[in-house]
Amino acid sequence: MNEKVSALLNDQINKEFYSAYLYLDMANFYSQKGLDGFANWYEIQAKEEQDHAMLIYQYLQNNGEKVTLEAIGKPDKTFTTLMDPLKAGLEHERYVTSLINTIYEAAQEAKDFRTTQFLDWFIKEQGEEEKNSMDQITKMELFGDDARSLYMLNSELGARTYSAPSLVL
Repeated sequence: MNEKVSALLNDQINKEFYSAYLYLDMANFYSQKGLDGFANWYEIQAKEEQDHAMLIYQYLQNNGEKVTLEAIGKPDKTFTTLMDPLKAGLEHERYVTSLINTIYEAAQEAKDFRTTQFLDWFIKEQGEEEKNSMDQITKMELFGDDARSLYMLNSELGARTYSAPSLVL
């Protein structure tokens, strides 16, 4: 594997674990506000990010690459309104999309077709993550000021269940 591609993938492991921390921080914010459904949504998001990190970890190991784990940064966002985590989530997903695109571009330049194929799943996943984030913002803009509607939205988010990704390495 190309050295640059390997380094970017190693760095992405750390970014995915940071994403999990960030989403746990968002879950904690909503939990403190009494919105257990919103908290559930972000707890599941955190689990998904951990899965993403582990998929990359396993991919590197399967390809004989050294995995280097670095310290995970503390989330640095401050949330005051119920909308703040939703907007921060969309901003973060867009950032992660740019990171995946950078790795994909490096893999293409190196003619590392195995890695580009591996990253195809992540590119599709990022499209889904950005859409989910935008949908949540839209729903909050439409319904968040009404207590009954907020309760229904919280219930909807609370119904989300976790399912591990089905990506064959």
